[in-house]
Amino acid sequence: LTAGCFQPMYGERAVLGNSAPGIIEKMNAVEVAPIDAPNGTRLSRVGVEVRNGLIFDMTGGSGGAPQNYRLDVKLTSSQLQVIVDINSGRPDIQNYGIDAIYTLTDLATQKPVVKGQTFTRVSYNIPGQQQRFAGDRGLRDAENRAAKVIADNIRNRLASYFTAGT
Repeated sequence: LTAGCFQPMYGERAVLGNSAPGIIEKMNAVEVAPIDAPNGTRLSRVGVEVRNGLIFDMTGGSGGAPQNYRLDVKLTSSQLQVIVDINSGRPDIQNYGIDAIYTLTDLATQKPVVKGQTFTRVSYNIPGQQQRFAGDRGLRDAENRAAKVIADNIRNRLASYFTAGT
């Protein structure tokens, strides 16, 4: 009997007489504003990754829906040496972190309806001084993984808001 009470978050509602938009239509109505970061920095590239991830996750790659909401995201990044080689003093493993503050604004009233923050920390190896490019690629992969986690966290929070209204 309880199986009839469950509805997947992203499922389409097929109730007769219910003309309320589903979560997919509401997510399509969110405009993701460009993320402000200094040009030419690593954080600028990460901001583009986060924005592209949000746009794709919320619209599925389709566009053209009327925009009812605007999402503003502010990012800060950090790096922390986790393990340091005692002989050379060079880091072997580092953590890359992103902290994000986001605001969803209703464009009709110009009032924020959701404010929140999220963060992620991912680690990567630095294989040694002789393999500098491998270390740089490890950092780039860590940035991409962190951007994906941030985009997923924000998308899930917005999906929760559109489903529950809080």
